[in-house]
Amino acid sequence: MEGGTPGTSARRGVEFGSGDALRNVIPLPPAEAALDDSGYSLHGTGVNALTCSLGTPENVLGEITRLSPTIVWVTPRQAQVDTSESRPLPVYLSGNGVTLGPLHGAFIRTDAEVAHAPVGLQLVGVSLEQGREIVALLADALRRGVAEPAASALPVQDTIADADRIRSILVAICAAGNKGVLRRMGRTVRMELERYNPATGQLEWRTDEAEPEWGAPSYDIDVIGYNSAYRMRLEEGHGEGSRFFTTLPEHLFRIRHRWHRRVPAPEGVRVRFHHPLWRELGELEREVLDLSFSGLCVRCAPEDLMFPGLLPPLIELDTGNGQTLSLRGELRYVTRPRADGTVLCGISIQPYSVDEARWVRFVSQTMSPATRTSEDLVEGLWDLFTRSGFFNLGGSSPEAFQELKMNFESLARRAADVPQLFCQAVWPSERGIEATLSFTKPYRHAWLGHQVAKRPGKPPTGVQEPGQIMRDIYLRTFEHPQSDPDFHWVVAYVEALNPWIAKAHVRYAQRQMEQGSGLAYTRKIQKMKAYSHELSGRDFRELEIGPATPGELSLLAASVARSFPECYVESLDFTRDRLDLTPVTQKWKSFGMERERAILVARRAGVPQAAAVVELGQLGTNLFRLLDNTRMFSLVEDGQRTYAALMDEARRWYAARNRESFLFLREDEGGSYVEESGLHDGPDPYLWIISSKLVPDFLEHISELTIGRRGAHSPRQG
Repeated sequence: MEGGTPGTSARRGVEFGSGDALRNVIPLPPAEAALDDSGYSLHGTGVNALTCSLGTPENVLGEITRLSPTIVWVTPRQAQVDTSESRPLPVYLSGNGVTLGPLHGAFIRTDAEVAHAPVGLQLVGVSLEQGREIVALLADALRRGVAEPAASALPVQDTIADADRIRSILVAICAAGNKGVLRRMGRTVRMELERYNPATGQLEWRTDEAEPEWGAPSYDIDVIGYNSAYRMRLEEGHGEGSRFFTTLPEHLFRIRHRWHRRVPAPEGVRVRFHHPLWRELGELEREVLDLSFSGLCVRCAPEDLMFPGLLPPLIELDTGNGQTLSLRGELRYVTRPRADGTVLCGISIQPYSVDEARWVRFVSQTMSPATRTSEDLVEGLWDLFTRSGFFNLGGSSPEAFQELKMNFESLARRAADVPQLFCQAVWPSERGIEATLSFTKPYRHAWLGHQVAKRPGKPPTGVQEPGQIMRDIYLRTFEHPQSDPDFHWVVAYVEALNPWIAKAHVRYAQRQMEQGSGLAYTRKIQKMKAYSHELSGRDFRELEIGPATPGELSLLAASVARSFPECYVESLDFTRDRLDLTPVTQKWKSFGMERERAILVARRAGVPQAAAVVELGQLGTNLFRLLDNTRMFSLVEDGQRTYAALMDEARRWYAARNRESFLFLREDEGGSYVEESGLHDGPDPYLWIISSKLVPDFLEHISELTIGRRGAHSPRQG
């Protein structure tokens, strides 16, 4: 459900200017009402096969491999099929003693050069009654086990064998109160992992069933984590009434069953839409059971004639509090009828641009109800930074930040309305704001995590454990970029002096690097401060310094690629096609905000020696001005000798943009250029980069760290 491509209208870039235009949208023509690969894959053979005939029921073309009310794919029995006929032909579908037809279908893509190549037929003019018959035929194939939704993605599975890791995962599941199910010889017992007993080394489970049938081992048990299903095989276990006791498993088999966390929908959330094929069904209003940034699970009826690949061009979602959001979607799965006669439909969702900000805010608040965005809590946020010691990081003082306060407050009030670039989350309580963490998008495919702070002291009323606050705030912010289709990386500069930050971030990335996946990177750097007015006073007349030429940009990109891992290059936009940051600059500018990058090159006798990459961001985005930063890269062996000259030119660049100071991010071992450039010492955080592919696993890691945590230091991060 979560990984699907949005509908045809979305792929064409269709947008509408107002809610009225959306409500009056013209339904898609039948050929575009569903994906070309919609419906169900069929794999029955012999008497269990469905067949397709052309012209007459007796003229069998072959066995159907995929079917929906809009499309038929057939493996032909004869080596070659004449598909030159362009007008619709009579089509008959047969299976399990039933023949449907005549329908009308026209040939679509096929490879006439390959013997027995699959043949596709686009069904046209399918009536409501014919649609019911096709859906009924598919439902029968599902019941007989010879059909499966074509759009469903297979889960990814891996094996966890480390005993400490297994214990950590199960303790986190226990504290979260997540459900599990025991399977034995066709029987199931639904239960909950109640506790891990360190004294006995046992897992203690509980069920609400009156007389559970535990039976004899072995047992297969599935439990749900943050966003994974875990399966274990246990050879020992015994029941005592409603309680069940097992040892820790030697292996956990993790099935990653969704990219985005999914949560129950608030009471009263419903969707309204018309069937894109048969509007005579009228407006369908259905209950939403759960949701994520990219999907909904909706309770429907079999007579709604839903099938995978269907493309509703307009779905109106009532949030239950008087707000209506306009969405578009693709059906990803339809369950078999349940005991109450309903079916559950999974729909991949994207909001129309007019409602993008409201959709992100609604889903974020639903998924993390204890958190808020900062627009109405700006003063409390400043108080939190003061109390947490945030302003003292790197030897700074609260007074040094006063000049930025107005810019910070202005951006904090706007951030919630620009979810494409910002997420500034807070955890409020009766004491004020307990914690905050911000995300912003300064690069094409990367989001920057920054400004994390937590109030010291005893947690407020209602907080069962100190880890709950940090867990909530991390979920809110790290999940936010998952609503961005261009999200590939998370970048941060983390202060590892804090033990919790070191364990949560640095050690996690180091472990990923040891595994050699290429999905994470971390190394210690130094954030040094440079003042725009403090020119070195040295004579650099032997050097020519100016904007990089196209050839020098290519040289710089190649040099960075040789010196740094791919995740560094990709996340910080050091690929040749993204060096100038133009698409990012344009996006920030569209929201009335500053974002800029320039490449300055020092040349000796016309030969490029080194490059300075200077960047600028909207004032108030980060209180340490992280987006006003400069990096230096040597282009020849002794290129560092020109760094002081480049730093003077960088100072002029920032001064022309009314910046009194900026950061130099030192990523090498330093050298004489540091003193020559007049740089001021600063903190030495870790540059921390992880792939978006790791975010679900990282959040599971955070969940494990924060559950049951006692007496941890308040994390702070620049």
